[in-house]
Amino acid sequence: MTHPNVEAFFDPATATATFLVWDPETRTAAVIDPVLDYQPSAARLSTYNIDRVLNAADDQGLSIAWVLETHAHADHLSGAKVIAERTGAKIGIGARICEVQTAFRPLFGLDGEGTGPEAFDQLFQDDDRFSLGAMEVQVLHTPGHTPACVSYLIGDAVFVGDTIFMPDFGTARTDFPGGSAHQLFQSIQRLLALPGETRMFVGHDYLPKGRTAPSWETTVEEQRRRNIHVHEGRDEAAFIAEREARDKTLGAPALILPSLQVNIRGGALPPAEANGITYLKIPVDQL
Repeated sequence: MTHPNVEAFFDPATATATFLVWDPETRTAAVIDPVLDYQPSAARLSTYNIDRVLNAADDQGLSIAWVLETHAHADHLSGAKVIAERTGAKIGIGARICEVQTAFRPLFGLDGEGTGPEAFDQLFQDDDRFSLGAMEVQVLHTPGHTPACVSYLIGDAVFVGDTIFMPDFGTARTDFPGGSAHQLFQSIQRLLALPGETRMFVGHDYLPKGRTAPSWETTVEEQRRRNIHVHEGRDEAAFIAEREARDKTLGAPALILPSLQVNIRGGALPPAEANGITYLKIPVDQL
């Protein structure tokens, strides 16, 4: 089994892990779930996290061919468009992003321009396969958190986004439009059926009580044995009941409104208005 090189970049402000993944033979790379920094108090953008990734790629002599999104994030703005503009990389995401776009366009009063399939270079179907240098990437449709969630299996590594978290934190919420605790359970079972030694890279670490250092890498076997929500022997009905009860206690992510209207555009900002200023809309009393 092939063994891609992986370097992680953790953003404490959003608890997000971005991954730079590359084929050691050809030095061809992908960036998975990049973060565009956003300061909500001043509505100010910066590229600190993107620069970290691109500088590391330069240091390693890598050529970035892909920016891969596991889903349309609700907790951070995507840096996909910035990376694509700087490197020429293609942006890929699961094909059911079109359902997410349709669900959220009315919230922001958007028409279809720039918020349809054309916002991305590639829409992946389940079990699509493509090359990353000499390596093969397999796309696994893993819905539940959102209907469009996908995971990327590259050799002995799988990148699961928000489908499942570190074993001591459990699993992702399922109360977004199109989310489903039943689907999430089934998606996780698909991931847990991978070889036990498969390295699993998760998209967030929210630091559960008792742990202070962020972590983003585990294995399929460790998830089977230790995940607090879906360990071996866990009944689906019990998981659904626990997941749905927990979801009812959760507030909206702090950056959900700015994030979604950018992320359904593939990381592009809305077009500037007649005065030359770009605006993000904040719909009142809608969440």
